Amino acid sequence: GMEKINFSGGEPFLQDRGEFVGKLVQFCKQELKLPSVSIVSNGSLIRERWFKKYGEYLDILAISCDSFDENVNVLIGRGQGKKNHVENLHKLRQWCREYAVAFKINSVINRFNVEEDMNEQIKALNPVRWKVFQCLLIEGENSGEDALREAEKFVISDEDFEQFLDRHKDISCLVPESNQKMRDSYLILDEYMRFLNCRNGRKEPSKSILDVGVEAAIKFSGFDEKMFLRRGGKYVWSKADMKLDW
Repeated sequence: GMEKINFSGGEPFLQDRGEFVGKLVQFCKQELKLPSVSIVSNGSLIRERWFKKYGEYLDILAISCDSFDENVNVLIGRGQGKKNHVENLHKLRQWCREYAVAFKINSVINRFNVEEDMNEQIKALNPVRWKVFQCLLIEGENSGEDALREAEKFVISDEDFEQFLDRHKDISCLVPESNQKMRDSYLILDEYMRFLNCRNGRKEPSKSILDVGVEAAIKFSGFDEKMFLRRGGKYVWSKADMKLDW
């Protein structure tokens, strides 16, 4: 009954310069025959040759872009050295158009970009979906003593998030996700094939589906199907069904 799989990270294109995730995408489409296969990436390592080899097997490419101001990207941690993140975004948009891959943008709204007006840039890029997330603290990942990084300084209030959404309400592809919606409405598998439950503010792993099976492991995932549907988790996600001008 599985319909959609999404590869995210970390950065999925780090391993073997994208060959590893490319083979995964091809396997999911050819062998598993999944209606939708997608990737979330920062876009810095994607080359046109990847699209030539694997683009036909990918339904959606989501690129993370938290700001259209390069100085803010550097401040947030999205800086890509000599490469301009915004310029690269437009190049990736063009490749998606040329190789028939649906283009999506993910933005995390935080203390450093919450006042930004992104209307003009998003309309110019014209993604199929613009996912807008409220900055979320996860203990052990971006909060707490064992955190990989500290994100407390990035946190915004619910009111701040709502004001950002109101400023961009005329963008038809906007899909907002508050902290509450994110915490309960994702099925996340880690590298050990364990579901990660985020309901208590940290990623608590289930037993691996390789050991106990999907039905037993998913009971500990914290997944709320109603919230998944309420946040717009179910949509036209196969490019074969999308009426797009490639």
